[in-house]
Amino acid sequence: MQLLSVYKQAFSNLQRNIWVLSISMFINRCGSMVLLFTSLYLTRDLHFSIADAGMVMSCYGIGSVLGSYSGGWLTDRRSYYDIMVSSLLVCAGVLMLMTVVTSLAGIAAIMFFYAFTADIFRPANSKAIAIFSDATNRTRSVSLVRLAVNLGFSVGPAVGGFVAVHLGYTWLFVIDASTSVLAALMLMFYLPRKKVELKKSDHAVLNDVSTSAYRDWKYLLFIVGVAIYGTCFFQIFASVPQYFNKVCHYSEDVIGLLLALNGFLVVLIEMPMVMVLEKNPRTYTYIIAGVLCLPISFLILKYGAGLLITAIIYTIVITFSEIFAMPFMMNYSLSRPKKERQGQYSALYSIAYGIANIAAPSVGLGIAAVYGFDNMFNFIIVLSCLLAIGFYWLKQSSDKVKVI
Repeated sequence: MQLLSVYKQAFSNLQRNIWVLSISMFINRCGSMVLLFTSLYLTRDLHFSIADAGMVMSCYGIGSVLGSYSGGWLTDRRSYYDIMVSSLLVCAGVLMLMTVVTSLAGIAAIMFFYAFTADIFRPANSKAIAIFSDATNRTRSVSLVRLAVNLGFSVGPAVGGFVAVHLGYTWLFVIDASTSVLAALMLMFYLPRKKVELKKSDHAVLNDVSTSAYRDWKYLLFIVGVAIYGTCFFQIFASVPQYFNKVCHYSEDVIGLLLALNGFLVVLIEMPMVMVLEKNPRTYTYIIAGVLCLPISFLILKYGAGLLITAIIYTIVITFSEIFAMPFMMNYSLSRPKKERQGQYSALYSIAYGIANIAAPSVGLGIAAVYGFDNMFNFIIVLSCLLAIGFYWLKQSSDKVKVI
């Protein structure tokens, strides 16, 4: 009963529109199998090399960076509603091209444009979360949207692995495109559209370079840390599936279930844990704890001898890294700026993950292709330990940021 009470409190006092955003994200992420299985599609079905797969995934990252920047600029000047709906609908059209294009250059171009249109969505979504939440529930609002995303990811990889094995990779792209359309319809029917009219004061803030995120050096250092964290964490999608397949000899459906376990654990644990943690606001402490879970998880994988049980333990530990770090990283990003600069700050946060999407496959698969997976794990372990030291330095030198 006490456990049920904790869950009830975790989900209480959240605005209806946060739930609408969350349900829309869940629908969209149920079909989000492209990023998870593209590298395997390229190497298994189309017979490209691991290096080629890494190049294509890096194109995704470049599109993500440019899309995030464009989305941030648009979000400070246009309706977040229009940006989100348009992004989802265009993504669906771009994904359908994957069903007919098989050349490396063509797929790289599609992945670039898919990431560009998909990541225009992110700053607008962040602004919507900030608008529909307040100081008492912002971290939980962030976590609810993340919960929806991860619940979708717990469904998507499991279904995606089955579809890849039994129906073929083409259907992955069709399903993903369909869920993008359904998510857009959800927003169109249930999320209120507010016309955006910039006031003189808004223009004054936007024209004042002193309020720019690019002048906030502490935030810029934080963004560098987020990008490095993302590079390490995204090995779960970039290089680890290849390790599971080529070294451990797991099939696509087993890999999909391991990825689904990550999403399931986030859904089960994150909201009540965040509710408890936000009562004692220690933003950087939680972030550092999450970062330190990374080297532990990769040590488990490195010395796990390819056993399925160690792959499961790795997934559990890296999931706790995500639960500790990501909600408080995003909350920091949403809480720091003036509301007129929300798009720009959120864009930089999204760009950090876009850079990580570029670096993760290039670094992970690049090192693995030349030096082997063990040395790739060594690199990630050392890098994440240095990152924890960097965030500790930021904690000591930065102004105190209250978790709200």
